[in-house]
Order: sequence, then structure tokens, then C-alpha cells
Amino acid sequence: MSVSTAPVVSLIRGDGIGPEISEAVLRMLDACGAQLSFEEVPAGEGALLSHHDPMPEVTLASIAKHKVALKGPLSTPKGGGFRSVNVALRQHFDLYANVRPALSFPGVPSRYSNVDIVTVRENTEDIYAGIEHFVGPGRSAAESIAVITRFGSERIVRYAFDYARKFGRKKVSIIHKANILKMSNGLFLEVAKQVAAEYPDIQHDDVIVDAACMKLVLTPERFDVIVTMNLFGDILSDLIAGLVGGLGVSPGANLGERAAIFEAVHGSAPDIAGQGIANPTALALAAELMLIHLGQLEPAARLRRGLLAGLADPRLRTKDLGGQANTKTFTDGVCAVMGK
Repeated sequence: MSVSTAPVVSLIRGDGIGPEISEAVLRMLDACGAQLSFEEVPAGEGALLSHHDPMPEVTLASIAKHKVALKGPLSTPKGGGFRSVNVALRQHFDLYANVRPALSFPGVPSRYSNVDIVTVRENTEDIYAGIEHFVGPGRSAAESIAVITRFGSERIVRYAFDYARKFGRKKVSIIHKANILKMSNGLFLEVAKQVAAEYPDIQHDDVIVDAACMKLVLTPERFDVIVTMNLFGDILSDLIAGLVGGLGVSPGANLGERAAIFEAVHGSAPDIAGQGIANPTALALAAELMLIHLGQLEPAARLRRGLLAGLADPRLRTKDLGGQANTKTFTDGVCAVMGK
């Protein structure tokens, strides 16, 4: 991975278990033959200590320069404290598409065995636009404003249909609450139907979000690609991860015109940090998405083959997935399958 002509990736190791799983994934990337070099930059709680800023300028400059980042989990305080760095990075670089594939893996404990769903979530507006304030004396109430734009709706729905066409997907489901939120969600649905009409080769339907939750639990096989707004996408993508074994096997890609950030979407798990038992699968799957994005398809395929073998073997799976292994044993096993 030290080849001078290799793409440079900004590496954010993250908080909590982030450094451990990042190190494991770097080993896997080396073993699969990925041609990459890395510039390590800080973010999150660690950066707050070292740079007095959870999202330092050096990190923003690195991502702007290299246009690709691999990010471990970052801690975000509940309630007070600094704002989510994950959300701030998405908005700073206009990473409007959050893509979360969820796939049933042989050997991974799950209630289902036939799930293959990709959630395409609008990533920069809606209730996460950060427009909120207290109302009345003594903070007696608070108000948050959801912003849904025609522009934002069109580009995320178009991304979802283009994704379906590119990867041979058959159907896109538009998830909304337009029966109640007739203006904001109504605008999203109106635009989505207009875009869908331009893709006659791709089936589509629209599903109210609460009905979608029920149908995902009852018959997840009816879904293929899901496209929705920011808040619903955040909730639904975690629900769907639960259908295939949890966030430990759920990667995420944040994509825009200016940059792409690939991440493990689970938390930083400070309660197990430093114990050597963390599961690096989600970040490894994110690294696979990154390799595909960079056009390194053969290393991506080798990495996927190693991960499938590791997940299928209870001696190699980590304990959170019902296996017997720790981080190092799992990583050793994956790398051995890839030949290094």
C-alpha cells in the first residue's frame, strides 16, 4: 500500500474501538492487494483533546484534497456538547447520498436468511439541517424545522434509480409520510414520482413509513432499493441492519460530487475499547465499498471473499455474532483466506 501512484485516502481511526477496528481493516486491505496510501487525520473526541476542535481544519483540508476518506466510529455527546461530526462532515462536503447495503451473510445469526436491501438516504437536509431553537421562557419548549427541497429530493431519488439501474436492481420503494406531512413529505413524494417516470425499466412503489416498518419485519424480501428522507432513512437503515445481524455487519457510504466518506455506522462502544474483542466487519465492508468506488474491483472481491469465509466460521466470527474469536483472530482468518 506504499506505492507512490496509489490513491491517497484520508484515514480517521475514530473514538473508542475505532483505532482497533481501523488497524484490523488496514491489515485486510494490505492482504487483499489494495493499492492505497493513507493520510491519518483526527476527528471526534480525540481531536477535541488534541486540536480543541472535534472537526479540525487539517481534517477538512485532507478530505478536500484526497476526496476519499475511511472513517471509524466517532462519539457524539447526547443532548449537550459538540454537534455530531458525522452530520457536520456530510453537510460540509455536501455528501447528499447515504448508501447503506444490508445483506444476509451465511453464518451470521439473524431472524432472516434472504435479505438484500440497499437504503439510499438523503443526507444533508430534513430535520438534520440543524435549524432548531428554544421557544418561550425558561426553555419551556423547543422547535426543530425540517427542510425538504425540490432540489434535494430530486437528486437523491435520481441517485437511487441510477444506482438500481447500474447494479441490476429491479425495484425502488419511495418511503414517506405524505398522508400527514402533506407539504414537506408531499413535495418529496411528488418529485420522486416525477423522477420515477423517467425510469420505465425500474419498478417503483411508494410506502408510508410506518407501514414500511411493518412490512420490513414481516416480508423484507419485498424490498430491493429504498429511497427516503434523512430522518426516516436514519431510522429505517438501522432497522434493516437488525434484519441481517445488526450494525456490526452494516457499512455506510456518504457520497457527493466533492468527496466520499466510507464508514462503520455503529457507535464507538467505549465500554469494550481496548479489550481486543471488537468486530471490524462493518468497517471492512465499508472499505470494500471504497475499493469499488475507486475502481479496484479485484481487491474488493478478494476482501469480500475473505469476510464471507470469516463470518461463516464460528471459530473466526467475533463473539457479538455468536462466534468464538477476538478481533485479531477474526482478522488473521480473513487475511489467511486472501493469502496473506
